[in-house]
This record gives sequence, C-alpha cells and structure tokens, in this order.
Amino acid sequence: MPSTPLPPKESNLFKRILKCYEQKQYKNGLKFCKMILSNPKFAEHGETLAMKGLTLNCLGKKEEAYEFVRRGLRNDVKSHVCWHVYGLLQRSDKKYDEAIKCYRNALKLDKDNLQILRDLSLLQIQMRDLEGYRETRYQLLQLRPTQRASWIGYAIAYHLLKDYDMALKLLEEFRKTQQIPPNKIDYEYSELLLYQNQVMREADLFQESLEHVETYERQICDKLMINEIKGEMLLKLGRLKEASEIYKELIDRNSENWHYYEGLEKALQARTLEQRLEVYEGISRQHPRAVSPRRLPLNFVTGEKFRELMDKFLRVHFSKGCPPLFTTLKSLYYNTEKNSFQPC
Repeated sequence: MPSTPLPPKESNLFKRILKCYEQKQYKNGLKFCKMILSNPKFAEHGETLAMKGLTLNCLGKKEEAYEFVRRGLRNDVKSHVCWHVYGLLQRSDKKYDEAIKCYRNALKLDKDNLQILRDLSLLQIQMRDLEGYRETRYQLLQLRPTQRASWIGYAIAYHLLKDYDMALKLLEEFRKTQQIPPNKIDYEYSELLLYQNQVMREADLFQESLEHVETYERQICDKLMINEIKGEMLLKLGRLKEASEIYKELIDRNSENWHYYEGLEKALQARTLEQRLEVYEGISRQHPRAVSPRRLPLNFVTGEKFRELMDKFLRVHFSKGCPPLFTTLKSLYYNTEKNSFQPC
C-alpha cells in the first residue's frame, strides 16, 4: 500500500534527509529519519525507510540497509523514490542488471525524472547497452534541450554506435547555438571543437578534419593538439613535406615523444636502415640531451650496428647513473637476438 503523504513539518525533514545524503552528512540524515519514523503515524513511511536504508549503506551497514529499503518498497511499491533507492543499492553491490530494472520501474512511475534518467544512462553505457543509452540520452535532450550535456551525451551515443554522420550533425547543430566571440578563450567550447574533430578523424574525413582545425585554430586552446592533428591529417592526405615540417616542430617542442618520430619517418619516407639512422642522428645533433633519438634506433638495428649503438647508449647512461635505464630498455629483452648483448 502507498505511504501516507507527509504533512509540511515531516515533508521538510524529508527534504533535509535528501540534502544530507547529497552532502554526505549521513549521521545527520539518520537523525532526521528517526524524527519522522518515531511518529507512530509515519513509522512505516516507505520513502523515509528507503532513504534510511540508503544512508545506512553509505555507513557500511549493508544488511540493515537492504532490510530498510525492502521494507520501504513493500510499504510503497508505487513510489519512484523507493525504486530509485533500491536501484542505487543494487548498483553499489555491482548488480547492474538488477539496478537497471529498478531504474526502469522508477521511470514508469515518474518518466521525466532527470536524476533517474542520468543514473540509468550511466549504467547503460557501463553495460554497453548503446541502443538503450541512446534512447535515454534522447529523453534527457527533450527534457533539457538548452543544456550542453544533453546535446553532447546524445551525440556520444551515436558516436559509440559508429553513426558518425548523425553524431557530427548533432555536434554541429549545437555548436551553431554557441555565441562565442572569435577572440574569446572558452575552454568548454574548445573541447567541443576538439571532440567534433575527433569524430571526423574516426570517420576518415581527413580533409574535413584538417579544414576544421584550421578554421577554428584561434578558438582551440590546446595548441599542441592542433599541431598533432595537422601532422596526422597531412600524412593521411599524402602532403608529406608539410607533415614533416609539423613533426619537426613537435619534436623541437618535445623530443621524447616516440609518436612524433614515427610520424616524421613516414613523412620523410625513410625506409632503408641508413635513411632511418640519418633521421635520428640529425635530431640527436639538434637535441644532444634527448634520450629518444638514441634509444629508438635500438628497436630496428641489428648485428654489429646494434652492438655499437647499445654500447654507446649504455656508457652514457651508466656514467650518469640513470635509475630507469632497465625500464627504458626492457622492451628489447623480448628479442632473443638482442637480449644476449655483451658490451664492447
């Protein structure tokens, strides 16, 4: 049977219980629960019993928590609060399928409850129920069409379903609603642009991605990411000379990033052993303190050349007493030819 509606005094106490739960003031929350339940008229009030159980769960009293939540649900099976609380309890025990069922029961009773919809969407994406996640995010978008999170969440659903066209359409429609002056720094808008560009790259829209990052370059705050995107897209488009210039700039900025060297090799079309070594020797002369241009050739050289370069590499680092030297060379031990190396 449904719980008796709470009068104003007890209703205010119940609101304070919810506030205490949100603020993690669990002991205060239990005091307010006791104040309601000590009244004989409301001793079996379902939603208060459920909230008491949820609060006890946060204090580590799991058995008591289940007892109170189930008791509350029995007393008010038509309460979306009781079903939501039971779902939260199941989620805390990693019983995700059961939690989703509870959330769905709660939504049958209050279909437009934002918090239940958000909790349901989080579990759906965790359980890889992408179709269900899309439907839930659509409901949230309908309820809160002006919120950025509603649009982004719905676009993410299509992105994960690999419907890139729809994801890009949603992101672009939302981007057009953002009134951001060209010279203003807005980090959230910058992240929106970068996410939009990521979807383009995953959709193999290389030319569009390059044009997009060039168009909005001034409004993207992460300048390093801009150059990384440009380098990757120029490579994909076969504009190797421009790509090599970008990767040289990136290496000048961070000479220890292995991905930049990989990109530079592709841009310079260094295929033979001599060509590849020449690339790394040139960078090593420009950046004599950098480790990567001396370490990376050890991955592809063999025989006497490997012995020579390894000997030189070890002597420099032994003289410096470099602690992570083993970590730096660990991947070479998987090569049976190289792990038997003896220094000169």
